[in-house]
Amino acid sequence: MRRERALKVVLVLVGLLFAATVYPMVLFVKQEPALAMMMSLYVTLGIFLILAARNPSANRSLIAFTAWSSFAHAAVMSFQAFRNLISRGELIGSAVLVVIGAALIVLAPAKQPVDRTSAVGA
Repeated sequence: MRRERALKVVLVLVGLLFAATVYPMVLFVKQEPALAMMMSLYVTLGIFLILAARNPSANRSLIAFTAWSSFAHAAVMSFQAFRNLISRGELIGSAVLVVIGAALIVLAPAKQPVDRTSAVGA
């Protein structure tokens, strides 16, 4: 029960963090359209994470997607920072994304067993 409660808290906090990118998204629409487009995905994901906090078990795939996409985003950002394509300060964002991904993987709800007795034709 504590694990599910912790997961709900993490989902709401990450959801709020991602949804809060709506403000910079609006600022970057004209100056950095590609960045604004990416932020729009995070805003949307944030809203769905907040909704997923109601019933995390029913949203396992959304939680897994958020975790693994956070790892992927962190890997790309880290590569770019080490190749001096973006500032090294972006490594802080990479670390945050790794922490988010790890927290979601560790707290992810267990896979529900399939009830084979209620299958059609049984």
